Amino acid sequence: MSEEKKVLDYDEDDSLKFIQDHLPEEMKNEFSDDEINYIVDLIYEFYEEKGFLDENDDTEIEIDEDELLEYIIKNARKDAIREYSDEQIEAIVSGELAYCDTLNLFD
Repeated sequence: MSEEKKVLDYDEDDSLKFIQDHLPEEMKNEFSDDEINYIVDLIYEFYEEKGFLDENDDTEIEIDEDELLEYIIKNARKDAIREYSDEQIEAIVSGELAYCDTLNLFD
């Protein structure tokens, strides 16, 4: 599948619903759509900085989840949009990565 087709398959609303559905039970209904989208935006800022979104690069992408989480935690604390625990950030990131897996986005 071409990269262009993969990008077209990504749907922000579907991603949001997927993440909300896959949060641990104790975190359900704890975040607004904007609070989840903020973390997802940080994920894509990380991808951009790493060059993962370069359309002309066909090399396989290896996402270092520890590095990704460190980046998001650092920036979420700096931006102070709300107080996220590390576990909350990990749950949202895990949901987004799982959603991308359903689309084979980084294959």
